[in-house]
Amino acid sequence: MTASITAATRETALDRLASAPYDVIVVGGGITGAGVVLDAASRGLRAALVERVDLAAGTSRWSSKLVHGGLRYLVKGDVAIAWESARERHHLMTAIAPHLTRAAANLFPLGDATPAAVGVAVEAGMRVADVMRTLAGTPRSLLPRPSRISAAEALALAPGIRRSDLRGAVLHWDGQLEDDARLVTAVARTAAALGADIVTRCSAVDLGDRTVLLRDELTGATLEARGHVVSATGVWAGKHEPSLTITPSRGSHVVVRAASLGHPRAICYAPVVGQFGRSVFAIPQPDGLVLVGLTDVSTSDVDGIAPPVPEDDIRFLLDTISRVLDRPLGTADVVGRYAGLRPLVRDRADGESADVSRRHLLVDEPGRPVTIAGGKLTTYRQMAQDAVDAVCRRAGIVAACRTHTLPLVGAATREALTRVPAPSRLVRRYGTEAATVAQLAVDHPDLAVPVSDSCPTIGAEMLFGVLHEGALTVEDLVERRTRVSFDEAALPAARAVAEQALGIADELSPA
Repeated sequence: MTASITAATRETALDRLASAPYDVIVVGGGITGAGVVLDAASRGLRAALVERVDLAAGTSRWSSKLVHGGLRYLVKGDVAIAWESARERHHLMTAIAPHLTRAAANLFPLGDATPAAVGVAVEAGMRVADVMRTLAGTPRSLLPRPSRISAAEALALAPGIRRSDLRGAVLHWDGQLEDDARLVTAVARTAAALGADIVTRCSAVDLGDRTVLLRDELTGATLEARGHVVSATGVWAGKHEPSLTITPSRGSHVVVRAASLGHPRAICYAPVVGQFGRSVFAIPQPDGLVLVGLTDVSTSDVDGIAPPVPEDDIRFLLDTISRVLDRPLGTADVVGRYAGLRPLVRDRADGESADVSRRHLLVDEPGRPVTIAGGKLTTYRQMAQDAVDAVCRRAGIVAACRTHTLPLVGAATREALTRVPAPSRLVRRYGTEAATVAQLAVDHPDLAVPVSDSCPTIGAEMLFGVLHEGALTVEDLVERRTRVSFDEAALPAARAVAEQALGIADELSPA
């Protein structure tokens, strides 16, 4: 078995789907669908995943790149989802993906923009969250205890916050993700290494409980695949499951240079006026960018793959975060923007509703596909386990879940990662596979340099994306495997490098 996903493995998988029965066929290539196919494959089931566009093409690549331990839910009194989040954060950071996760300081400045009641609630929530961290087994060496810090200490972590009324800050440690699309790709490739078939550019035209009609989007050919069907289609779940109503909520972010905020080393929060428990936050990224998010706006009839970011969202984000900054941010500071659609799920059978960020919903009705909907990135593994448990019940299969301790491709202990013979930037994105990316740069010197002056991504990363990560197009490379698209100024040069990488990969492929 190999963890590589390529154009060739795609063709082979399509042939198998047309001719052989599977135990599980997963529809949807976001984090939930990738998690389901990995869970199934790790239990020894014959599993396949089909995706209409590309891995992480929709909501799963538009998150805030965080691994939440549940603080925001504790502040709102939702203890159950906070505990689930803390438990799943532990699995991700300690066993599943140490190479893609890290501890992040979270700073709540205490000044005029933070009402006293909010500060008290946040600090109380932090104390409870730390107890849950302990119960989940996450060591304090990885996530230190929360604390009150002085104004000077706060400014050392976030030099751009407003000084005039700063009384200090509350400091909390939580998980941060290197990149959400890279996590999806790593989960799917780990499933492939365990024998799963991964097929992108393949639409599910008609879903049944044991069959699914597929269309190859590259050729137009159709085929019928056989197996227990799981729908993990996010904002499109309602199209396949009549008992669900999906109402998307747009979560927008803007991207600014870290220099605009004084090169912060902590995530900085600004309370939203009039909405208790809700904040806008500025999240430092390793490559000199900061993400500012997040909106929560009900929307409909919007492209679920790449929703537009309205000017109103940009103004709201900049105005809110500027309330805690010395120098307000303006539109001239924005170098990129993106939005994702979070499904709001309602089951018509019981009338209940829940924001995707709070819980997930499993629909397991006879004669229909198993549907897993809602949820959030941090808890994808639990969602996948619930879905595969349902398939096993249907099929009469007894096979225990293994994914809570199953490392993804590239994973290793944090100490072992420090010994990988490759640049640290590549190690944090590829883990133990960073040496392979570095060797590609040696073999192809033209791909060893950054794609632009403002973006440190190198062409060898794009070549790796084609040779091992299933990238088939320029968009796959710049939008999902490398995320160069966050820096809009770097896109033209990056597209040219992506074309070059695709050409080299074609030359390297067997005739």
